[in-house]
Order: sequence, then structure tokens, then C-alpha cells
Amino acid sequence: MTRLFNDPSLFADEMIEGFVAANHFQVRRVSGGVVRSTRSTPGSVAVVIGGGSGHYPAFGGLVGQGLAHGAAMGNLFASPSAQQVYSVSTAANNGGGLLLSYGNYAGDVLHFTQAQERLRGEGVDCRTVVVTDDIASATVAEKHKRRGIAGDLTVFKAAAAAAEAGYSIADVERVAILANERTRSIGVAFTGCTLPGADTPLFTVPEGRMAIGMGIHGEPGLRETDIPSADGLAELLVSELLAELPDGIADARGERVGVILNGLGSVKYEELFVVYRRTAALLEQAGLTVIDPEVGELVTSFDMAGVSLTLFWLDDELETFWRAPADTPAYRKGSVGASEQMDDSEMHDSVASDAQITPGSAESHDAAATALAAIEAVLAVIEINADELGRIDAVAGDGDHGVGMQRGARAAAVAARDADARGAGVETLLVSAADAWADRAGGTSGALWGVMLRALAAELGDTDAPTAMAVSAGVGAARTGIQSFGKAEVGDKTMVDAIVPFAESLATEVAAGVPLTAAWSTAADAATDAARATADLLPRMGRARPHAEKSLGTPDAGAHSFALIVQAVAAVFAAENGENQND
Repeated sequence: MTRLFNDPSLFADEMIEGFVAANHFQVRRVSGGVVRSTRSTPGSVAVVIGGGSGHYPAFGGLVGQGLAHGAAMGNLFASPSAQQVYSVSTAANNGGGLLLSYGNYAGDVLHFTQAQERLRGEGVDCRTVVVTDDIASATVAEKHKRRGIAGDLTVFKAAAAAAEAGYSIADVERVAILANERTRSIGVAFTGCTLPGADTPLFTVPEGRMAIGMGIHGEPGLRETDIPSADGLAELLVSELLAELPDGIADARGERVGVILNGLGSVKYEELFVVYRRTAALLEQAGLTVIDPEVGELVTSFDMAGVSLTLFWLDDELETFWRAPADTPAYRKGSVGASEQMDDSEMHDSVASDAQITPGSAESHDAAATALAAIEAVLAVIEINADELGRIDAVAGDGDHGVGMQRGARAAAVAARDADARGAGVETLLVSAADAWADRAGGTSGALWGVMLRALAAELGDTDAPTAMAVSAGVGAARTGIQSFGKAEVGDKTMVDAIVPFAESLATEVAAGVPLTAAWSTAADAATDAARATADLLPRMGRARPHAEKSLGTPDAGAHSFALIVQAVAAVFAAENGENQND
């Protein structure tokens, strides 16, 4: 378990501060993560990686010469926000284009895609290669759905070495795609991990058993078995990987492979070397030539006891990049050339932190005050229910929903108070809250609440007093935005199962002439009933999907938190009911 921490909600931030202090000759901190503290070649491609914290050396530990130019670092097991990715990418940009690369997880895909769209809108040639190396997480036919685990390193390393060699952005992208296509990994776990402040592990494995194919957040894999000997484990891992050869390789004999035997947190180096002894012999027996094997911790999961094996099938170009030198806080190979440190005048964030607030009309500012009261009520209900939301989420997910909602709601309330104090209209206030929520919460829920609040804000504006029809239209736009962005449908056991009946009920009531306060209350009840009913559903998407059967009897955490929020807002409207009955 994690024993050393202060405030669990600040753990990731304090960890990054200490990491940078210990490695300032290689990395410097920027909003959202870290970038190199050494100069890169002007006009060259920059490789930006990222993901949730809790997996060190991934991701900040892989920033430095010969490897990544920057890493967006989210909260524990939560994707970095779009703002974090954008900030790190902007600071890392050398003028030759940006390649974003990360493991294939829903929150990461949502946030990195948003950041890419923003960068492209500013004229930056920004491209993405998502890592999908874990063979246990999907079949060959659906390998695009596979998650990224320790094979992240091979893709990051190949892309970054190509950038260092002066490749164009198109060729860096090509190399990264090829590296991903030629990387296969599989992992096993003996125990779960415990996050800072938690009393129990995030997930468990029965005593004396081993989960084959378990993911780095506790996602289930193929099956469970008794824990074998070190040789038995090597034989299992090698046989699983050799059973699936990359396209274009018909026979393993005569091929070259890079190898990563990765410890996931609690398995010690001495144990890894015992396993690798047999692994090396098996690969040799299969006719393979091993190139520069890596044995150690490259992608971890806090104190999870587990091991993963990665095979990186090389051609001449990929072998050159796999062997290329690198010098980062956690990964060193060969000898890199001398590089100048950036001076203090260059070490600053290029992204402004204070948004400009244009005051709204008197009518809209009055509405903003109501919106602020609603956000304060949202924060209050989330604070009360954060532990329960985490418990619900842990049944079939990674247990971070309560903490993520708490971080998001706190940030939204701070931003909303500031906007209100500066005379903002309701649209500006909600946009400020949306951006703060998405940025601070990270993860899938952070992205979705950012989308939802922005969609509502756009319908309300900063000029007129919002009408019931405008609020209903805003909620409808939020629903559309959520479904378009997250791709979920009713029945998938997500927040959509609550927001759709809420939006439909509100639209029906308002169209019938029911005042907003009463219409909202009726819609909130519909959302609550729908959220409760998700207990009978099996998840069909997201990180909970592989845990489908475990989630029966438990409502979806996102749907439940949505219902809590709209009920809290209903209470705010009711408190103002006498004055705003006809709005």
C-alpha cells in the first residue's frame, strides 16, 4: 500500500514537484506536466506522451534526450485534461510538428483528441499514434481496441529517435505506427494496488492465484491460474506472445526482437532476472535474436505485484531506433551528445493562465449568480458523496470517480466565483467552470462535464435573461454533445442513461408550458429513476466493460453522480421559486 502522502487529492501535484526538483537538468515543469530542460533542434518534430500518474517511469520519467520532448501527467490513474495536453504540447513544440502518443484508454483518447483539434486549429501539424500492445485486451480482429501497457516504450522510443534523426512529421508518424503494429505485450498480476488515502486495494487477486492478462488499472484479462514457478511464468508469457505474430512475419525463426520484461511495482529486480533467464533461453530456442533487452520497471501500477513481457519485432529501421541513445530520468541507453540547458528566460509556460472576463449584461449577470449558486450546490453534494461514488466505481472500474468529481467540482466552483466577482454573464461563468472542471478532474468524466457545461453555456449567452426554453435547449445541446463526444447510447450503463431521460423530460415539460423550476424537478426525478435502473444493466463500453458481470446490482457511478447533481440544482431553483416561477 501507499504509506507516504499528505493530502491524497494533491498527491500527483506534489509528486511532480519532487520529480522535477530531483531531475531539473533533464526536465522542467510546465502547466500539465513536464518538458525537456535541454534545447532541441529548432524545426524538429516533438514527441509528446502522457497518461495518468501512478505508472512511473511512465510518463514523466521518459522525457529527455532521445526520448519524449514532453509528458502530460494526469492525476492518479486519470487521463490528463485537454488543457494539460495542449499546454505541454505548446511548450514542447520545436516548430516541426507534434506527434502525440499514449495508451488506448477512453479518457486519454477524448482529451488528447481535443488538444489535437485545438493545436491543428492554430496551424500546428499535430498527429496521433495510440498504443495498442496488450494482446489480452481484445482479439486480433479488434486489435484497435487493445489497451496500451509496457509496449508504450517501444512506440515512444522509435518515434522520438526518428525525430532526433531529423525525420519529418509524416515519417515520424509512419515509424510510430509501424512500431505499434510490431509490438505485442501480455501481463500477469499476483496482487492489486492501493492508491494514496485508500483503505483497501483498488482490485484484488485471490491468494495464491495469478491473473493472466490483467491490465495496469485492474482490468481483467484472460483467466486465473495458480502461481507458477519463475520458469513456468516465462514459458507462459513467451508462448502467449509467440502465438500471435505481427502482419508480414510468417515464421519467428530468424527474426530480431527487442524485449521488455517489466515489473509492475512490487516484483523486485532479482525476481525479474530469474524470470528473464528462462525467457532469454526460450526466445533463443524459437530462433529469435534478442536486441538490447530491458529488464526492470518501465510501466508500473503503484504497488501492484505483477510482470509483463513485451516483444518488439524489429526491421533494420526499427532496430536502429531501438538501439539509439537516450538520456532521461528513468531510461538511459548509450551516450547522447552534449546538449545545452535552456536558460531561465526560456523556462516559462507559453499558455496564459488567467482567462479574460468580459462583463455580461445586468440580466445575464443575475442569471450568473443563480448558476454560481447551482455550482456551489453541486460541490456540496459531491463532497458529501465522494466516497460513495468511489465505492460504486470500484465495483467495475478503477474507483476514482468520486475523487475526480470532487477535484472537478472544486475547481469549477473556484472559477465560477472568480468569474462572478468580475461581472461575468452566465455563459462566461459556465464556460470558466467547464474549463476548470475538465482541466482539474481529468479522466473521462472531466471531459464529459466540460463538454456538457460548455454546451449549456452556449445556449444561454451573456446578454439576455435565460428563459426556460433556452435552458431546455442548452440541456438538449449538452446531451447531444455528450453522446457525440463519448459515443455512448442508452443502455450502455454510462451517464447517458441518466442524461437522456433528464433532457427528454425537461423538454417535454417546458414545451407544455410548465415553469422551469417544476420542469427541472420532474426531469431530475426521471434522471434519478434512470440512474437507479442502471444497476440492472451490463456495461457495454469503457473501462467497466470487461468487468460486466461484477457490476450487476450496482448503479453506474457517472449516472448516479449526474442524478445527484441535477437534484441539487433543483433545490437551488426551488429556493428561488417565488421570484423566478415564470422564468
